[in-house]
Amino acid sequence: MRNVWIIARREVAGYFSTPLAYVFLVIFLAAAAAVPFFFGGFFESRQADLTSFFSFHPWLFLVLVPAIGMRLWAEERRLGTIEILMTMPLTIWQAVLGKFLAAWLFTGLALALTFPMWITVNRLGEPDNGVILASYFGSFLVAGALLALTAAISAGTKSQVIAFVLSVSAGFLLVVTGLDFALGFIRQWASQYVVDLVASFSILTHFLTITKGVLDLRALVFFGSLIVLFLFINKEVIALKKAA
Repeated sequence: MRNVWIIARREVAGYFSTPLAYVFLVIFLAAAAAVPFFFGGFFESRQADLTSFFSFHPWLFLVLVPAIGMRLWAEERRLGTIEILMTMPLTIWQAVLGKFLAAWLFTGLALALTFPMWITVNRLGEPDNGVILASYFGSFLVAGALLALTAAISAGTKSQVIAFVLSVSAGFLLVVTGLDFALGFIRQWASQYVVDLVASFSILTHFLTITKGVLDLRALVFFGSLIVLFLFINKEVIALKKAA
């Protein structure tokens, strides 16, 4: 684990050595705070909760998370520093985990900085803080899944732009399959079993379960499996590039 944390610290330092980290934090915090008020009907609901706040997180992460993760490996390949990284006394798994953890922890920092929203609803009323805490955890898992996806795609290209576009597109499919209109379309030609199967592969479906305050084992297994799968793909892509 020592090598993993060395890589993670290196990546985190890399974020804050450029304006990227600060730009991401400002955009995320501004969007996360503004969307519930302007589009989520925060005041119109007359309820002291953060339902509207969390409901937009998958859509914010769909764009902002790939913006963070697209450089994880694409930048290394473009600059040619991936060869130097691979000659260091560490395994490919350690490099993959270190880079992923750095990006995930950075996203977690962005989430943690939204705590004024939590304080605000507690000042306005008596929200269910257990549900809010579970929703934060669910958002963190969504960010982790999309980051692992982006890392796997970034490993296969030297272009950050291509990594970003492909990650947003793939992430969109993982989110949209949980929407009613998408499931309604599938329901027109498929059985309910197929509809439920498609919904079970949606990030949105499992995230909404968690935001109800239910840490369902299926949701936890889903996000954990998704992260492990994409990190495994990430590792295999890097191994292939190294062998070539």
